[in-house]
Amino acid sequence: MDVQIQRERGRTKVIETDYYPRFIEGGVNVIVAALFVDSGYLPEMGLRKALSQISALYEEVNESPDKLMICFNGEDMNKAKQSNKIGFLLSIEGAEPIGTDLSLLRVFYELGVRNLGLVWSRRNAVADGSFFQPTKEGKKGGISSFGVKVIAEAEKLGMTIDVSHLNDEGFWDVIEMATKPVIASHSNARSLCSTMRNLTDEQIKAIAKTNGVIGVNAASMLVGDEDKDSTLEQLMNHLDHLVKVAGVEHVALGLDLCEDFMKYVSPDDLASLPRKPFDIVKGHQSIPQLYDGLVNRGYSQVELEAILGGNIQRIFMK
Repeated sequence: MDVQIQRERGRTKVIETDYYPRFIEGGVNVIVAALFVDSGYLPEMGLRKALSQISALYEEVNESPDKLMICFNGEDMNKAKQSNKIGFLLSIEGAEPIGTDLSLLRVFYELGVRNLGLVWSRRNAVADGSFFQPTKEGKKGGISSFGVKVIAEAEKLGMTIDVSHLNDEGFWDVIEMATKPVIASHSNARSLCSTMRNLTDEQIKAIAKTNGVIGVNAASMLVGDEDKDSTLEQLMNHLDHLVKVAGVEHVALGLDLCEDFMKYVSPDDLASLPRKPFDIVKGHQSIPQLYDGLVNRGYSQVELEAILGGNIQRIFMK
């Protein structure tokens, strides 16, 4: 989203200028790049915005071919690392861009989308999202009849189903109907931070049983119930808990670093939030601090390699 908006304003090489140095400093090889459409553009502009974001990423890769590439699977992630490039694997965060047209899933697949986040924290034609804090709403729903078709078609195409942002009712529907590994790309443990955006221990176990993966989230509102509790130590506590409940082979990084996007949030919207969000990990360049903290907690090199990339790469291997 940020790249597309910046390019719309006339900039080029946004990733190379703004993000690439941080990726290199942080030891990053691959980024899951989310297509996200702000609520103000929905429903009419959902498809256009998502396609514009894909186009922007392709233009960025064309402008910096020696530094960037698009990954379509786990093998491409290896190629990115071997060629010293940053690889981008495309994800949809909220299925609004397809509206109620199932055939559009193939279009997004052909363009490189391999991870399908069914919802963001709002309702769409597929399912209901989970809110960050208690919100007045009508009766909650699970996966819709259209959503059932979306899940089946996505798995047929080769897209991974992502349950982050999904409400509890929809989560259990996905677990019942999915036939392939399910991921929660950026969710923490609800037992350590009570927001509904996080996962219960039963949900954590259920994802592990599908041979899926949970990505630990560095957004402050998902780390601690209060800002004072939203620390790097608490983030590592979440990771420890996920490992304890699911097993180390089912845990990854899904840091969801959002401070770069706060410039697009209006002052009124910020004022309406009970807490102003912040990133526990201060940019991708700060990932080594998390790595050092996990080393100090006794994680082996093999375990760290799994958490820091191996587990999520396994999901996208063919």
